[in-house]
Amino acid sequence: MVMAAHVMMFPWLAFGHMLPFLKLSMKLAANGIKVSFVSTPRNLERLPTIPNHLSNNIKLVEITLPKVDGLPENCEATIDIRQHETQYLKKAYDNLQSPLEKLLQNDTPDFILIDFSPYWVPEIAARYGVSTGFFSVYTAATLAYMGPPDELRWGHRRKTPEAFTIAPDWFTFHSLVAHRPDYAPIMLQNLHVPDASGKSSGQRISTIIEACQFVVIRSCEEFEGDYINLLQELYKRPVLPIGILPPERKTENVADSNWSNTFKWLDTKKPKSVLFVGFGSEYKMPIEQVHELAYGLELYGLDFIWVLRKPKDVDGRDLLPPNFEVSVLDKGVVCLGWAPQMEILAHPSIGGCLFHSGWGSIIESLGFGHPLVLMPMVADQGLCAKLLIEKGLGYEVPRNKDGSFTRDMVAESVRLVMESTAIREKASQMSSVFCDQDLQEHYISLFVSSLQSFKRSMK
Repeated sequence: MVMAAHVMMFPWLAFGHMLPFLKLSMKLAANGIKVSFVSTPRNLERLPTIPNHLSNNIKLVEITLPKVDGLPENCEATIDIRQHETQYLKKAYDNLQSPLEKLLQNDTPDFILIDFSPYWVPEIAARYGVSTGFFSVYTAATLAYMGPPDELRWGHRRKTPEAFTIAPDWFTFHSLVAHRPDYAPIMLQNLHVPDASGKSSGQRISTIIEACQFVVIRSCEEFEGDYINLLQELYKRPVLPIGILPPERKTENVADSNWSNTFKWLDTKKPKSVLFVGFGSEYKMPIEQVHELAYGLELYGLDFIWVLRKPKDVDGRDLLPPNFEVSVLDKGVVCLGWAPQMEILAHPSIGGCLFHSGWGSIIESLGFGHPLVLMPMVADQGLCAKLLIEKGLGYEVPRNKDGSFTRDMVAESVRLVMESTAIREKASQMSSVFCDQDLQEHYISLFVSSLQSFKRSMK
């Protein structure tokens, strides 16, 4: 029986968060649930188009982002700003309390699914009898590593950066999930030091966990069941996996596009011989490290396709080392800007990926069974990398003490992954979970059933 319900979605203002929220919205809409997806005008304009058969059940709701000092004009998502400006984006986001309450007054939903940041939503929702769930786009391992609510709020058990370089003592099983020494101080500050918004990330998450009725996680038991079970013990709340929300495998016609020559080049390569290199839509690598990565790819001599985004204030002519594209003319293709990532990953010549270890890109890569060269940069990426190493699915590029890497580190890491039978076999086996649409749809069905029980008990 299809559930009659109305769910409001309120994601954080980053496309790595908004897109999974939108994917879940579409899954719920396909199950007959009415969805209101709330975000700012510019962000809504940049979202993918909702399929016609779902448009009646999904309503995009605009909410204007207030201006605050420190946040540049017309910047409504993390992709629009520099990393140090994120605190001002959070401050503006916190000023959405009154506009959001007006939305609830005008069209009261049964549930609100919120991200890690709007700690103030559950209190507002409770005034209208609305149940609130925390939808995390992070892995269960990442959340478990960050700890239970009291640890998130106070940090009593981890007070130094060194404490973040090992698995925490509340893990009940062996784990490699921890941060690199160079990133541990950043994790400590993000979790426990309030920024310009007046709150730390740990304070935000802990408040949300304690105030929400349930937690929804983009994961599945087949991949990280131990971490999901541990998370439920730490949170003292129901933790509901919804599956990994794999992307739809709709292949676009690239024969007549600007990418036709690139795919013709891929067609000339042997199966599983080409390395796909990319770092997502948000991270802009420092120019010195772009050059070192380029030299590393050249040093190993493997065929590669590299999707590269230009850092701000860098002239396009200086983006790559002098004569680099000439020296790798027959071995590599460098593409600036957007790329049809799913079509590239699906090409039979692709044999591995060198990625930033973002959870979304991991899901896409493992869906095709590709082994991973891991080069985490920010946020939860280092924890995702360690989780994959733990499962034998990849190898992380070593770093210097300051977090930088050398061309030799890159070349050797690529060699280890591309020539490793063990890693390749494990990645191939994992694809049976990550591309199993029936399995992932089953998680959505279970979640819809769980929602129904929460509606009865909470309303």
